[in-house]
Amino acid sequence: MKTSEILRGFGLDSEPEPESIYPFSPVYRVTTDEGDVVVKKTQSPLKRAKGLIKFISHLSENGIDVVTPVELDRDNPQTVQEDVYVVYPYINGSVYTGKNEEIYQAGRLLGQIHGLSPAENHYQLDPYNVYDFTTAEVEESMAAIGKNAAANHFSLEPGELKEKLMAAVSRQDELERSGLPCVASPYDYKANNLIYTPEPYLIDPDNATWVPRIFDLALALLLFHNEHDTAPARIFTAYEWQLFLKGYTSAVELTEQEKSYWQQAVEHIFLDEVMWLMEEFPEDWENSRQRRLFADLIRVVLDCREYGIE
Repeated sequence: MKTSEILRGFGLDSEPEPESIYPFSPVYRVTTDEGDVVVKKTQSPLKRAKGLIKFISHLSENGIDVVTPVELDRDNPQTVQEDVYVVYPYINGSVYTGKNEEIYQAGRLLGQIHGLSPAENHYQLDPYNVYDFTTAEVEESMAAIGKNAAANHFSLEPGELKEKLMAAVSRQDELERSGLPCVASPYDYKANNLIYTPEPYLIDPDNATWVPRIFDLALALLLFHNEHDTAPARIFTAYEWQLFLKGYTSAVELTEQEKSYWQQAVEHIFLDEVMWLMEEFPEDWENSRQRRLFADLIRVVLDCREYGIE
C-alpha cells in the first residue's frame, strides 16, 4: 500500500509522497493547517493499540510530556490492512546530546512514568515473557558475534562473555518466578525517543509493555545511547549513571529485592536486547561509533559493579 493511501485514511494529504523519517519502521511527517503531525505504525491489533492509548493518555493527564493521538474527524488509531497506524503531533525541540542536566531529566521522567503505573496491568499491555533462551542460541549468537568482530578487527575475548550469557540462561526460571515488581512502561526508553522542549518529551511510547521495573531500568542503562548520532558513542559513565538514577529515584523507591536482582537483570536484558543487535546487523560493526558502544556494553555486562542501583 502506498503511503498516500494510509494518509488519506486519516484525512491527510502530502505531495510529494513522504518518505519515512525513521530508517527502521514507517514514520511519516505530514504538514497540516493545524501543524505538523507524525503518522506511524503502532501496536496491533486495534484492541492492543487502544490499551496503549489509554496508558499514554493516563500519563498525559497526570502531567507527563508524552505524545497522544491528535483529534481527527475519524478514528485515530485505525487499522490499515493488517497493521494499525496512529497520528501523533510532531514535537519541536532539541535532541539529546549527553549533557548532565539532560541525563538527570531523562532519569526523572522515567521515574515519574514508573511512579504513575497502576499496581495491576489495567491497560492490558503485553506482559514481558522472554524467559526461553537456550544454550544453543547463545552458542549460535556468539559464533556470529565473533565473526562480526573479526571482520572489523575488533578485539573480542569470547570465552568470558559466553560464560556470562550461559549463566544468564540458567537463571531465567528464577527471574521469572521472582515476582519482581512490574510496571506499565514504554520499554524503549532511549535518547532517540526523547525531544527536549526543554524538558524531555517522550515521542515514541508505542512499545509499551507490562515489564519488571528493573528490566526497564536495565534497558535504559544498556541502550539509552544506541542509534543516536548526537549521544556519546558509549553507555553512561558511572557518574552519568548516578545522575540518571538520582533523577529516577526522585520519583521511585526501589525495593531491596530489586537491588538484589539487579546484576541478573542487567545480564538478562543483555541476553534479550543486546545479543541480537550484535549478532544480526554486521553493518553496525562497520560503524566505529557502534563498535565503541558494543565494547562498552560487553565491559559493563561482564562487571556492572560501577553501575549499581543502591
